[in-house]
Amino acid sequence: MAINLQKGQKISLAKESGGALSKVIMGLGWDAVQTQAPAKSGGFLSGMFGGGNAASSGGAIDLDASVVLFNDQNKPVDVVYFGQLKSKDGSITHTGDNRTGDGDGDDEQIIVELSRVPETVKSLVFTVSSYTGQNFDSVQNAYCRLVDGSNQSEIARYTLSAQGTHTAQIMAKLYRHNGEWKMHAIGENGTGRTIENLLPQIIPHL
Repeated sequence: MAINLQKGQKISLAKESGGALSKVIMGLGWDAVQTQAPAKSGGFLSGMFGGGNAASSGGAIDLDASVVLFNDQNKPVDVVYFGQLKSKDGSITHTGDNRTGDGDGDDEQIIVELSRVPETVKSLVFTVSSYTGQNFDSVQNAYCRLVDGSNQSEIARYTLSAQGTHTAQIMAKLYRHNGEWKMHAIGENGTGRTIENLLPQIIPHL
């Protein structure tokens, strides 16, 4: 049975899944708002991060899942998001951008092949941000969940539905500790539409 994580809780992935994991999936879901979201543009910005069009004050809510890879000096070495769907080393893949939240199940997924993540990467921090600029008062039933990639069983779930004026959240961290991977439910509210905006807010949680 999956664990419903509380803010600040830490778990061992191997212990909760019953053995060593080679692949996990971080899934993000939220309720749909049935209007048109603005198109995105841009690619790598400042060599790593992406931007896009100006935020919209209304319309569909486009939540974006991202993950930043950090080394043991807590320096970002790569990022996977809607503008770069695969990490440079190939160990992490974003399944693509969902701009409306339509449909059941996960709206966006980030697949992590833990066995392929370079030893120089010590932590992976997952975030969600409102690209269209609305705050989380407009978001219903949002969650992130960690799934065993080998059998699709859910390991842990963290609810993001706390309403508020924030436009982003630092969701969770996967990190190496004594030779195994662990998960930390961070659950800190943030401000910003893109992962570039969130980076300074992530650093204190590493």
